[in-house]
Amino acid sequence: MSLSLIIKWGGQEYSITTLSEEDTVLDLKQSLKTLTGVLPERQKLLGLKVKGKPAENDVKLGALKLKPNTKIMMMGTREESLEDVLGPPPDNDDVVNDFDIEEEVVEVENREENLLKISRRVKDYKVEILNPPREGKKLLVLDVDYTLFDHRSCAETGVELMRPYLHEFLTSAYEDYDIVIWSATNMKWIEAKMKELGVSTNANYKITFMLDSAAMITVHTPRRGLIDIRPFMKAHLNRDKDKELLKLTQYLKEIAKLDDFLELNHKHWERYLSKKQGQ
Repeated sequence: MSLSLIIKWGGQEYSITTLSEEDTVLDLKQSLKTLTGVLPERQKLLGLKVKGKPAENDVKLGALKLKPNTKIMMMGTREESLEDVLGPPPDNDDVVNDFDIEEEVVEVENREENLLKISRRVKDYKVEILNPPREGKKLLVLDVDYTLFDHRSCAETGVELMRPYLHEFLTSAYEDYDIVIWSATNMKWIEAKMKELGVSTNANYKITFMLDSAAMITVHTPRRGLIDIRPFMKAHLNRDKDKELLKLTQYLKEIAKLDDFLELNHKHWERYLSKKQGQ
């Protein structure tokens, strides 16, 4: 029986329709080499598992029980691109800093159509609790892409795309906050990313629940058109110099002392932190 697969890599999707259930994982990787230029030994295919373990190259695709048009995320780097990958990643101009749109979003957040969208989401979306919320803890919601994980750059493993000091940050935050992971994608990819990064299995902190794109709404503004409502801020892509999570750790520790956050403007979190540290 022929298979139809979609591989996501480098911000693009590649359709594979030439393989059958008798072909192996290695055959799939060879096909991907033709499409992407990434050598089989440098490819890592997330979600391809047999009995809970990553599928080896000799495993037949039929044994994976893949549904038609299954989407698989690939990590890996072309040989000629390795030098670029190891250097500072380029700036990505299509990423919107959420704080840049703050004033505009405030103007539309109370519109009737948007309140109706929120109402429907609250009614229809089912949250799967992974770990019970703890009494007295505030809630911290973290976006995955560009905050915890660089999802556009190419690398051999997810760890290479993990933001520096991620686990230290989450360990500290867990002392004062219940942690929620959110991303504007489907739950399958969120779960795969969190497993790859070691977030969902870390013994030093626990994730209360995760939210996917079905939990979000979109709003339309005259200046920017259609935008996602995303928590937090644009992540920096330079993993050698990025210490954003270290600074954010200090900020969250400072504001955890407050009874509520109504008077806070997170847009100026660095200013707030600098003022507190100067006292």
